[in-house]
Amino acid sequence: MKRRTKVLLGIAAGVVVVGGPIVYANLVNNAADAAPSLAPTGGATLSATEANGTWTSTSAGFAGYRVHEVLRGQDVTVTGRTKDVDARATVADGSLTAATVTVQVASISTPESARDDYFRGTAMQTDRFPTATFRVTTPVDVRAALAGTDSDVALRGELTLHGVTKAVTADAQLGVDRDGHVQVAGSVPITFADYGVQAPDLGFVRVDDHGAVEFSVELAR
Repeated sequence: MKRRTKVLLGIAAGVVVVGGPIVYANLVNNAADAAPSLAPTGGATLSATEANGTWTSTSAGFAGYRVHEVLRGQDVTVTGRTKDVDARATVADGSLTAATVTVQVASISTPESARDDYFRGTAMQTDRFPTATFRVTTPVDVRAALAGTDSDVALRGELTLHGVTKAVTADAQLGVDRDGHVQVAGSVPITFADYGVQAPDLGFVRVDDHGAVEFSVELAR
């Protein structure tokens, strides 16, 4: 039996067990994670001088994906997450001059193991492309975000996914938490075909041809 067929049957069995597509869709939608956002800051701020230097990620970060699929006529939002994320950033004179976020794609998971098998094997081929990387290529002024007056930042850079690198812009929020750590949370919209990834279409379930890469990192010195 081919791997694709095994995965299809595994997902189908899951749908039957939980009572049908409507019940299954409700369960998946309820399990979907909220979009990344900043934690309460408690009014913490950093001046441009205080923020100067190199920052590295703590264990509090995560990354993953968000996609929409249609399961037998039911709209479903699926989110996959991993905490296996490494991030580094450099701030100089109030500008984020460099930053890189590297994600171990094979560790991204959802509550559905059959979906994860398909994602890691057929879709993302993580044995060949184990990591995804977002690299900021254009310095961005973060003084307002560090001061707590405007958290929204546009991070222009390159996303490498499935062995393909594309120029992208991440819509993000940046702020300072109560411990003086810098938080960055955001997402990058993607079209799967741009990265050589085929959106699953298994007949009874169809995934949109686009989605988002999401991330939330906490940086400390």
